[in-house]
Amino acid sequence: MDLLNTLVDKGLRRELPTREEALAVLATSDDELLDVVAAAGKVRRQWFGRRVKLNYLVNLKSGLCPEDCSYCSQRLGSKAEILKYTWLKPDDASKAAAAGVAGGAKRVCLVASGRGPTDKDVDRVSETISAIKDQNEGVEVCACLGLLSDGQAGRLRAAGADAYNHNLNTSEATYGDICTTHDFSDRVSTVQQAQAAGMSACSGLIAGMGESDADLVDVVFALRELDPDSVPVNFLIPFEGTPLAKEWNLTPQRALRILAMVRFVCPDVEVRLAGGREVHLRSLQPLALHLVNSIFLGDYLTSEGQAGKDDLAMIADAGFEVEGTDTTTLPDHRRQDDDEPAAGADDAEGPTATVPAPSDDTRRDLVSVRRRGAGTDLPPNA
Repeated sequence: MDLLNTLVDKGLRRELPTREEALAVLATSDDELLDVVAAAGKVRRQWFGRRVKLNYLVNLKSGLCPEDCSYCSQRLGSKAEILKYTWLKPDDASKAAAAGVAGGAKRVCLVASGRGPTDKDVDRVSETISAIKDQNEGVEVCACLGLLSDGQAGRLRAAGADAYNHNLNTSEATYGDICTTHDFSDRVSTVQQAQAAGMSACSGLIAGMGESDADLVDVVFALRELDPDSVPVNFLIPFEGTPLAKEWNLTPQRALRILAMVRFVCPDVEVRLAGGREVHLRSLQPLALHLVNSIFLGDYLTSEGQAGKDDLAMIADAGFEVEGTDTTTLPDHRRQDDDEPAAGADDAEGPTATVPAPSDDTRRDLVSVRRRGAGTDLPPNA
C-alpha cells in the first residue's frame, strides 16, 4: 500500500505526514488493519525498539471537581458512584506509589481532581514528590493537577517533578462541546508553562467522545505543534452518571487505527496507551504494543484496570520487554534537541475519512469503578 510505505518512510526520518495522510489511516478498512499495525510498528521499533515503559497512577484527591468536563466521572454534577476523598497524606501517597514501582513502574503520575492547585496544594504535592523520590531511587514523578497559575510550574520542578501532564483531549473546534468552565487555550497555556519551567510535557487526547476523524487529526496535529515528550491516548470510559454515558462509538479495530495515526504523526514521541484500553481494545490489547511504547500499569483514577501481573504477562507474551529505570525513554535526538532528519522521503494522499456509526452494543459490564488502592483500606492493583 503506497500510503503506508510513505508513512513509514516519513516516520523513520521524523517527517510530519499531511492531514490527508493521517485521515487516510483512520479511513482504512478492517481488512487492511494488520498492514496498518505492521507499518506503524516499524516506526515504533525504529525509535523505541521493543521496550515498554510502565507508568502508575496515584489519585491524590478524587471526585468533587468544580469543572464540567463531560467525559469525567469526577465532574461537577457527576452521578457516577466513584470513590470520593480529599488529599492523601504524603506518606499514604508514597505507599501507594511504592506498589506501582514494585510492579515495574518507571514513572509515578500524581493526579488530583480540581480546576487547578492552590499554593498550599503545591506545597502538599511537593512533600509527596519528595517522599516518593526518597523511597524509590530512579523513579520519575509526573504531576497532573489541572490548570497552573504563575510560578507554580517552577515550584513543582524545584520540588523534583520530572514531568507535568495536562491533556488537550479533543480539537479546539469542538472543545466547547465537552467543557464550558475552561477552554482549549487554557490547556495549551498550562502545557507551555510546564515546558518553560523545565518539566517534560505530557499531553494527549481522549477518543470515543463522538468526535469526527477530522477532530482526531486536529488534536493530534495540535499536540505535535506543542511537542510534548509523551502523548497519552485515552479511550472514553462511558461512566453511568456522566453526560457521555451512552457514547459507545469505538471498536477494537478503530482504536488500533487511532493509535497507528498517532504514532505516524508523533513517530519519536512516547505514545502511551492510557485509560479505556481494557474496555475498548479488549482481546486486541497486545496488538497495541506494536504501536505504543508506554502503558499504565493496573488501575486508573476512578476505574479498575486489568491486574498488573496480567499487564506484565501480556508484554512478555507479545515479545516486548519492560523498560528499566536505567534506560532513557526518549531517543537521543529528542534529548539533545537535534532537529536534523535521518533519511529521505515521498508524498501521498489518502481518501477522506468517515465517522463510524455509534454502536448499539453498550458493554457496561466492562466498566468497573475503582474500589481499591489510594483512598481505601484495600491493597492497590499493581
